[in-house]
Amino acid sequence: MPTQQTIEDNTTVTLNVIDGLDMGMNATIQELLIPVYAKFPFLGNTFLDIPLANLIAATLVFLLFLYLRRLFTTIVTVILHKLAKKTDNYYDDKIITALKGPLSFTFIIIGMHLFFLLIFNESQTIKHILSTLVVYVVFWAILSILEALRSVIYSITGKFNHDFSVEMGNFILAIIKILVGGIGLGAMLQVWGINVTALVASLGIGGLAFALAAKDTAANLFGSFSLLADKSIRIGEWIKVGGVEGTVESIGMRTTKIRSFQKSLITVPNHIVANNPIENFSRRGIRRIKMRIGLTYSTDGETMNTIVQDIKKMLQEHADISQRDTLLVNFESFGDSALNIFIYTFTRTANWEHYLDIREDIHLKIMKIVEENGSSFAFPSQSLYVEQMPEK
Repeated sequence: MPTQQTIEDNTTVTLNVIDGLDMGMNATIQELLIPVYAKFPFLGNTFLDIPLANLIAATLVFLLFLYLRRLFTTIVTVILHKLAKKTDNYYDDKIITALKGPLSFTFIIIGMHLFFLLIFNESQTIKHILSTLVVYVVFWAILSILEALRSVIYSITGKFNHDFSVEMGNFILAIIKILVGGIGLGAMLQVWGINVTALVASLGIGGLAFALAAKDTAANLFGSFSLLADKSIRIGEWIKVGGVEGTVESIGMRTTKIRSFQKSLITVPNHIVANNPIENFSRRGIRRIKMRIGLTYSTDGETMNTIVQDIKKMLQEHADISQRDTLLVNFESFGDSALNIFIYTFTRTANWEHYLDIREDIHLKIMKIVEENGSSFAFPSQSLYVEQMPEK
């Protein structure tokens, strides 16, 4: 494949990748057309300055490549898969599968190239277009290979940080794809004779304006670096940040996507996530139970003390209550219509469903303790005392 040749500081020749792609087929087909012209002279007539025989042959060749591209692709991939079976890893099979799309498109480009050669109309512009398509399919193949090797990138990042191998792998892969895409764009511009170096240099004139316009993007980019470095969140964790609560679905270069418990998808810029307090519920391991229960004023002191001690003993013996964390049960206050008991403890799990089951079990046990001690729960009420009845 010819490469760029610098003639002078600001002069470059066009990158040409299409010459020779016909593999000599146009000359072979042209030789086959000679006896056709001799037997059918009317095919020597021209249409738009193109001999009819050449136009028919060119159309048939292009349609042949278009129709048989799947067969060509299947044959090539089957051969490559047979060769890949001789290796121990499965990555080469994934790469071959990923190349099916670019390989199929390559046959179409060859068919287009032969079509224009056979009608003697492959102008410089046509060559530029075909060369651009060739460059496009090459970089399409590179990007497809990168996507096929995603698991390899995950395994490499996992050696540095197992917990964030997916997040770091996605981020690195996105950076590599952008770089490859930029190089591919530069190569396509070079096909048309555009000096990429001079073009990049000219962009420096508007660099300041671009930097100001892209300041939020840069902030989000550095925010993503901060999230990965601090290990503050992971995919699948339940978090709350900036008033947004839900499960983290992805951490990208610019945004973090959070699935709320109403199942709506919330996209939060990374600089907001990085610069705001993050409440990570998935990493707490335990969950708090905090409640106040009110008993009627008919409960005497001895009964109140027994109830408090029975509740505390029940919590201390409960298999799902954490004994390493704070556990409080106290007769707290004389309320307006109840004697208040304060209960403060933690479950051994942070799972919401399991937590609700534990809390329900504790509620039922407390009700049983109160009933067994001959007391009852109070409810808001008022007593009205009349000192003197009005005279009739």
